[in-house]
Amino acid sequence: MGNDGLEQRATARVVLIAAAAALGGFLFGFDTAVINGAVDAVRAGFGLGAGQIGLAVSCALLGSALGAWYAGPLADRFGRVRTMQVAALLLAAAALGSGLVTGMWDLVLWRMVGGIGVGVASVIAPTYIAEVSPAHVRGRLGSLQQLAIVLGIFVALLSDAWLAGSAGGAANRLWLGLEAWRWMFLVAVVPALVYGAVVLGVPESPRHLVARARLPEAREVLRQVLDLRDEAALDRKLVEIEHSLKMEYRPRLADLRGPRFGLLPVVWIGILLSVFQQFVGINVIFYYSSTLWHSVGFSEADSFTITVATSIVNVLVTLVAIALVDKVGRKPLLVVGSAGMALTLALMAWCFSQASGSGAALALPAPWGPVALVAANAYVVFFGVSWGPMVWVLLGEMFPNRIRAIALAVAAAAQWLANFVITSTFPALAELGLAFAYGLYAAFALISLVFVVYAVRETKGMELEEMRD
Repeated sequence: MGNDGLEQRATARVVLIAAAAALGGFLFGFDTAVINGAVDAVRAGFGLGAGQIGLAVSCALLGSALGAWYAGPLADRFGRVRTMQVAALLLAAAALGSGLVTGMWDLVLWRMVGGIGVGVASVIAPTYIAEVSPAHVRGRLGSLQQLAIVLGIFVALLSDAWLAGSAGGAANRLWLGLEAWRWMFLVAVVPALVYGAVVLGVPESPRHLVARARLPEAREVLRQVLDLRDEAALDRKLVEIEHSLKMEYRPRLADLRGPRFGLLPVVWIGILLSVFQQFVGINVIFYYSSTLWHSVGFSEADSFTITVATSIVNVLVTLVAIALVDKVGRKPLLVVGSAGMALTLALMAWCFSQASGSGAALALPAPWGPVALVAANAYVVFFGVSWGPMVWVLLGEMFPNRIRAIALAVAAAAQWLANFVITSTFPALAELGLAFAYGLYAAFALISLVFVVYAVRETKGMELEEMRD
């Protein structure tokens, strides 16, 4: 009985540490989705065209690609915890800057600064969580990153809806003579500062400590997070980590070279997982949905409400994914998700093909409006239970120790670039036709299904030291 209590305390400590790291995911979700409520007001206020508003929304993602690229080397040099603190500072500065912009290019600059912070957090949190978690709960703890992301999206959209509602519209003035859309950005300062304060209290990753020859500290962290009280077992674990890290002291791009198109197969799989996660179009829902529903006949207030409801669905299904990941496994959930997304996206494309009118006069005749709403939420369910959390879990654990940090940086940079491509092109694609846009995303969902079946390997229950090229 006493032993069970000790294990529970140890597990609770790991969960708290992982949750603190996953707060970076919350900021990732909040900072990328917060512009959803501001799109129409910014576009009208600064007189932007489709291409310009596409850039203003998506430029943060270029910053994220940059942040993701450099996060691995920074984390290997300065430690996971210090790197998370830097991300928090960048996010706080960007929130303040974005809320006080005077034109489109200021907004682009500050959104990119915030994007760098998001990119750093997107790489470090899953790496850190994977490195402190026992194998039997690593999938669930890794999924905390995605849960934090979807909670961040939900809070951002709820905050947008409340601020717009309080002002009577996103373009109307609220407090201190500033428009509501500016406050949508400014409120992000609070979670950024909270994140910075919380990560001050988490221990450094034992694998990083071993890599820096700080063995007594690594031993103590392992004792805390794995509940290892047996000194011999601690020694074995330290030796195991030391052995697996012999090649990881200076991970370089050269370490990723392999026989297939210049890279190791596992690196290509990581890159393609990242690309498909974005090419199915999920962030169109979270960055443009208020504009999307407004454009097909719903009022601004109803569009905000629909967007918040969709983000609640996303949070709930992520909880389902966390319950399933270590029982069902990663691959089966990805297969179900890809198949479901292909069907629901195809249904959305069909619904939008029935639209009448164009531009601001676009409308979906009965019953296609409600059907499109149901299809959009079903699509979010399939994504949220599969590709949302599973990609982050896999990226945190699928690479061998000697290349994990640099391989994850490459895969995450690919993810942000793919996100940029999808997000920046959506306004132009939507002008071509929403049916075409969603038909394209449906095709990518179908291709992702074939990719998972033939290329992705199950990692459920495996130790990080067992991962191979």
